[in-house]
Amino acid sequence: MSDTFLAEAARLLGPKGLTTDPADMAAWLTDWRGRYTGRACAIASPADTEEVAALVRLCDRHSVPIVPQGGNSGMSGGATPFEHGGEIILSLRRMNRIRGLDPAGRTVTCEAGVILQVLHEAAEKADLRFPLTLGGKGSATIGGLVSTNAGGTQVLRHGSMRALVLGLEAVMADGSVLDLLTPLKKDNRGFDLKQVLIGSEGTLGIVTAATLKLVPQIAGRTVMWAGTPSLHDARSLLLLAEDLAPGLVEGFEVLPQHSLEAVLDYLPDARAPLAESHPWHALIELVAADETTAARLPEIAEHLLATAFERGLINDATIAASEDQAERLWLIRETISPAERAIGPAMQHDISVPVEKMPAFVEAAVPRLEVDWPGTRAVCFGHLGDGNVHFHVIAPAGRERAEWEAGEGKAISAQVHDMVTAWGGSISAEHGIGRLKRDDLARLADPAMLATMRAIKQALDPKGLLNPGKLV
Repeated sequence: MSDTFLAEAARLLGPKGLTTDPADMAAWLTDWRGRYTGRACAIASPADTEEVAALVRLCDRHSVPIVPQGGNSGMSGGATPFEHGGEIILSLRRMNRIRGLDPAGRTVTCEAGVILQVLHEAAEKADLRFPLTLGGKGSATIGGLVSTNAGGTQVLRHGSMRALVLGLEAVMADGSVLDLLTPLKKDNRGFDLKQVLIGSEGTLGIVTAATLKLVPQIAGRTVMWAGTPSLHDARSLLLLAEDLAPGLVEGFEVLPQHSLEAVLDYLPDARAPLAESHPWHALIELVAADETTAARLPEIAEHLLATAFERGLINDATIAASEDQAERLWLIRETISPAERAIGPAMQHDISVPVEKMPAFVEAAVPRLEVDWPGTRAVCFGHLGDGNVHFHVIAPAGRERAEWEAGEGKAISAQVHDMVTAWGGSISAEHGIGRLKRDDLARLADPAMLATMRAIKQALDPKGLLNPGKLV
């Protein structure tokens, strides 16, 4: 790495904006799952969009690759540098201003480094809400959520980040600033460039700010937990909920008994929601935006569960009697991933298939994998309503993590992705491709799709300096 480049970067960004201290950099060189650890020549932390643009122009002149990074909470290694040490990490965490919140227009414009939980709190003060949440809301940043097209537990009703981003600001590979922040209901001036950038994982441009959609604060909610005989029955329960509570179903999550038991073992104070075990469990949330409907939510929930019981879709159920009980039910769902990590090594897959096919896919894939890989345990949980489940394959007891993941684990992931592709699905539903799935994407994706993506990458980043080695 050129000393001239580092000296120019230091003059540009100042002492707060550039560090080469190994101790200060260490925490940002390993991905959240601990699978990848790299090296970087420095971490740049610009204070505003102008500094980002100037840094990108400097990197362009010196041909220095850039790894954009938000909260470093991604699941696919997309924000981790490689081991050669020739890249610079561009951290957006200092760019954490909410530039404006428009209650009348129900929009908010915020910089890429704003933490999701901070955005939630700002919207709440205006009696509005940003309808996307996930377990890592205390560390995930808006720029990272946009760049990976994050989903979460409210996608069923409100959609992923693609549906919630109304405008975007980004610095392109040549240092130019693309300003698309104004939220226009109708704009037919050619390509929707903000959608090209959403989900591109920093390979086409660096997201510096976004204008986001806000929705009214809820007037009330009712949370239910139901034990169901099968995933097919859970899917039928979802359809019944959408029929009997149209427009009110905000969340519908499923998990098997194994995942519930893992959480009960992991959380000292956790209690099973139901008295008996059930093959599958469904967590359902109904919300209302007005007081009249909110008052009827318990009645609607009781009617839903009674009808489901009569049709044999559930064996038992409970309705949260308070906000505290509702939060405890959601805590179980949000704790599945750390609880299963505590069990031992696992290959974790974020996959989707057409919604109506998910129960059949799980029924076919789980036993197939457990037969082909003796001693493993395949576990699926997540957002059944949008065809996305987290498909984890837990290693046999006693296996050393790194060795198993690099050997059998890698082969297991390839098999899972093969099956998902054969069912017409996606190997990445909401966590992105990053480094983790890049090779399988190249192996399995439609050639025309790959050629188009690579052509766009070449056109927008001809030197290949933006997050190289990720996605495509």
